[in-house]
Amino acid sequence: MSSLDIPDTQFRALAARVTALAADYYAQLSTARAYPRVTGLQVFAAFNEPLPEEGLQAAALDALGAVMNLSRAPGPRFFGYVLGSGEPVAALGDLLASVLNQNVTAWRSAPAAVTIERQVLQWIAQALGCPGMSGSLCGGGSAANLMALAMAREAQWPANENGAQPGIVYASTEVHMSIPKAVALLGLGRRNLRLIPVDENLRMSVPALEAAIAADRAAGRALIAVVASAGSVSTGAIDPLEQIGRVCRQHGLWLHVDGAYGAAAALAVPEKFRGLSTADSLSLDLHKWLYQPVDCGMLLFKDVKHAHAAFSHTGEYARVLDTQPLEATAFFDESLELSRRFRALKIWLSLRYHGMRAFRSAIRADLEHARMLEDSVRAASSLELMAPVELSAVCFRYCEPTPARELDELNAAILRRVIENGRVYLSNAVVCGRFALRACFVNHRTAPADVAMIVPEVMKAAREVLARI
Repeated sequence: MSSLDIPDTQFRALAARVTALAADYYAQLSTARAYPRVTGLQVFAAFNEPLPEEGLQAAALDALGAVMNLSRAPGPRFFGYVLGSGEPVAALGDLLASVLNQNVTAWRSAPAAVTIERQVLQWIAQALGCPGMSGSLCGGGSAANLMALAMAREAQWPANENGAQPGIVYASTEVHMSIPKAVALLGLGRRNLRLIPVDENLRMSVPALEAAIAADRAAGRALIAVVASAGSVSTGAIDPLEQIGRVCRQHGLWLHVDGAYGAAAALAVPEKFRGLSTADSLSLDLHKWLYQPVDCGMLLFKDVKHAHAAFSHTGEYARVLDTQPLEATAFFDESLELSRRFRALKIWLSLRYHGMRAFRSAIRADLEHARMLEDSVRAASSLELMAPVELSAVCFRYCEPTPARELDELNAAILRRVIENGRVYLSNAVVCGRFALRACFVNHRTAPADVAMIVPEVMKAAREVLARI
């Protein structure tokens, strides 16, 4: 037996111990603190130990309790960032994916995994109203956005052979930080990212977009793509996709829709996403609003030839010899990654277990929870909404009469206090240059009673902060 093999009975015992820990963890989430009461030094001390030369055997698992206790719990009152709650059946899929240890490069390497990923991509594309799109799974929206813009660059202004030249990409001022990063990495230059003003609902202004395109075209610049948001990261604003699609077709531009946060809501409220199917590429994070464990990003696109143009460069040692269409599948010719985890298994298992209706219901509940918080904020004289509530992100702040700069500092202090108190977890945003408290509902565990705690917790924190001033 290898030095790394373990007997069947021992593996079963270890697996039973880990799944018991997981089950106990899930069982106590409803009463867990929204954020652990810890410091950086405490966490460092818990895990600062020498590398063991001799194995600890089953005792190695003794430290898992500390890992769980010092982690931020995915409980019902976590409303920070845009991070889904991680549903349990998908977690079991992740466990089995690690057991199977498939490298989902090509069909010959992982026939079941490749076939299941293709099936999941087809299911999601059809459910979103984008039938016929194909694509691949990836780590998250940042990777998906990078790949999409790489495809756009090769379709519009090829660079793979002779190197990148400056090219113009358009996005709104609310664009996710991954887009400037992608433009820089692709050699297009951040100076060539045109940030288009937004309207009163924080959606990209189509007249301003058209004016920017006209100016760049008149100056003889190379135009590549427009990035539209299907749920901006701060406020959930949905750009006017139909109108932007028409502009792109008129000017021969690639349309990429960044739907990492919001596009999955098209499963429940498709009327909010008219024009989604006009996109040449679409990113979405299933670890956000399809409640999958991290990581689980997805890129969909209309024409695989553009993926091949961007990513196909295969060494002889990896060349696919099969010619049958299904068996010739090679994700490394269509995406950035060569080594790829079996991400599709958890989605496939989760969708088969619950059915799409259950996910639509959970998304609708999140939307309703956002409406509930919006109403609570409007009813509180000391609070004000900072942005329209389009999807499930609610931006607001404490607004007792105070100079603007001091109000920003006060709300930052209130947020820190809310997190310290540990009953709910909020994050922050900047809306029109002003600091805001932000609650985002992408959590299948949240109930109306959890939502009802948010405003009282903010008001309690405000009183505590003001008492110290």
